[in-house]
Formats: sequence, C-alpha cells, structure tokens
Amino acid sequence: MSGVQTIAVGPGEGDQRLDRWLRRRFPNVTQGQVEKMCRKGDLRVDGGRVKANTRVTEGQMVRVPPLPEDRAPAAPRREKVAEADAEMIRSCVLYRDEHLIALNKPPGLASQGGSGQTRHVDGLGDALRFDAEEQPRLVHRLDKDTSGVMIMARNRLTAAQLSEAFRDRDTRKIYWAAVAGVPQPRMGTIRYGLVKSGGGGEGVEKMRVVHPDEVDDVPGAKRAVSDYAVLESLGARAAWVALVPVTGRTHQLRVHMAEMGHPIAGDGKYGGSGQENLGDGWGASFGGEISRKLHLHARSLTLTHPITGARLHITAPLPEHMQRTWDMLGWSAADVPVDPFAEDDLV
Repeated sequence: MSGVQTIAVGPGEGDQRLDRWLRRRFPNVTQGQVEKMCRKGDLRVDGGRVKANTRVTEGQMVRVPPLPEDRAPAAPRREKVAEADAEMIRSCVLYRDEHLIALNKPPGLASQGGSGQTRHVDGLGDALRFDAEEQPRLVHRLDKDTSGVMIMARNRLTAAQLSEAFRDRDTRKIYWAAVAGVPQPRMGTIRYGLVKSGGGGEGVEKMRVVHPDEVDDVPGAKRAVSDYAVLESLGARAAWVALVPVTGRTHQLRVHMAEMGHPIAGDGKYGGSGQENLGDGWGASFGGEISRKLHLHARSLTLTHPITGARLHITAPLPEHMQRTWDMLGWSAADVPVDPFAEDDLV
C-alpha cells in the first residue's frame, strides 16, 4: 500500500471533475472506489470533503488516501481502437485544427461510457489523435440516439475554455427534428421544468415535466427552456421543426416536444412509438416507410474559437434515416433559413 499523498492540481489540469482528474493519474482506480473515498471523507480537496463530480481548479491540493501499489500514478492509457471503428469515427470529422475537432456523431453511438455502453465517442478518441500527443476530450454530449455536431478539445487548455463556453451558453445550437402534428403557434418557447422520474431504462433515468410555477417546490427539479420554430409541415400529420435548447437538461428537447403533444418521430421513450400518428399530434411512429429511429439531429453549432477568437459555424448533414424521411416528405435544407429564429419569413 502506498501512503497518503497530497497532490497539486497542475497547470492545464483545472476545470475538470475530481473523479476524472484522479482516474487520469491513477488509471486502475475504479469509479466506485472514487465515490467510496469521497463518501468516507478520505479523498479531500484543500482539506474539505468533496463529491466525485466536484470540479477542481489549478493549484488546489488533493489529499489521496493510501492506494495499492498497482494503482500508483501512471501515464494515461492509450486505448486500442479497432480499425473499422477508427475509420468510422475519422469519417465523422467535419472540421479540425490543432485545438479542436468537430464531429457529426452518428445516431446510436453513445458519447461516453456508462451502463452497458462499451462503444462510444470517448472510447474512440485515440483514433482522433492524428498528429497530436493528447487524446481529444469531450466538452459536451449528445444523447445516444441523437446525431449531429459534437465538439472535442485536442488539449486540456482548450477543453477548459470550451467547457466554460458551453456552461456560460456562449454557443448557439440548432437542432432539427420531425415531429407528430404541427405545433401551434408555429414559433414559441417552452418553459416546463424537468426532474428525474426513474424507469427510463438504457442506463438513463427518464425525465418528467414540472410546471414552471412548481419547479422551486419539487426536489431535484430544474428549470428548462427550449425555443422552437416550424420550418415545413405535411398537412396536419407532421412538421419539420428547428429547436434551440436555451438550457441543457437531459432529454430536454424530447420531453418538451412530447409535452406539447408533438413528440419527435421515433422517440420510443417519450413519444409512444407504438401509437400510429394519424395527424394533429401524438404517436411518434409515422408508419409506412418512415424509419422508427429517433428523428433528432444537432444540425449546427456556432461558437467562438477558444484560441483564435474567430466565430465558427459548423453544420452537420442529416443522418441517412432522416435524409430518407426528408426526401419522402419533400423537405429540403435549401428551402429554410440557416437560423430561423433570426428570420421573420418562416415557411
């Protein structure tokens, strides 16, 4: 057993979760062990008790309790990636420079590991090193079944700055979705709060809505705000909507659209996938040749480059199943504005 250690959070190591900081230094320590050390008060930051998700800052002193010798500090592991997976994730690159990488994440690929998730973007990061020494890091996430623009930082400094930009909402994210029925009015804001309700399966708890007036009275509830705009419609049967998550809660856009009575096509968790949609909303299964996969796509992301200060606008093509739906319904990206929330002439 090694003795108690006090380790300083070094340059470029700040603004990350304590559990991730510790496991990078001690790769063989499990997440469960980190959480147990926090519960017992054995793992401390600047002398104070902490949780696994406490964020550390450069210069803080971390008390690490005795660990088995085989858990001594080691260099971060380079995870081997199968060649087919490496080619797949490299083909998703939309933009890269020496500081960051933008991907078009495929639907069905998790952002990071979790319950039952062995194949994910984070785990494929070694294939995205290219000429860099460090493996790129996630700075935000998308749901497993949601496709579209995802940013990874290629070094720790960029990761810290991008994480701050996402926390401070200094980014502009626009999603595209196909929904049951046609929302009325055709542009608006949804303000229902969200709280975990359990029973979601797939390793993720399901969320339920809370009326805005009741959020402060419901334990664990958080305020959530989404903007939406109808871009095209198919009679009363379906609509193509643009969505902006003003806040970033779990499953926010999916829950908000379902609460309006216009669930996202293919949303088996919130949209009653087993119900055929016959128009006027509800029932996320469109039937016929329309795919049963989730029709939610992170279409574009606009942000300030953390190093150069340039304003980047990154756009991701629709995934195959959504493009087939768009083609069948006669919808075309050329017919709608890039940012409909900045336009007065909605279709």
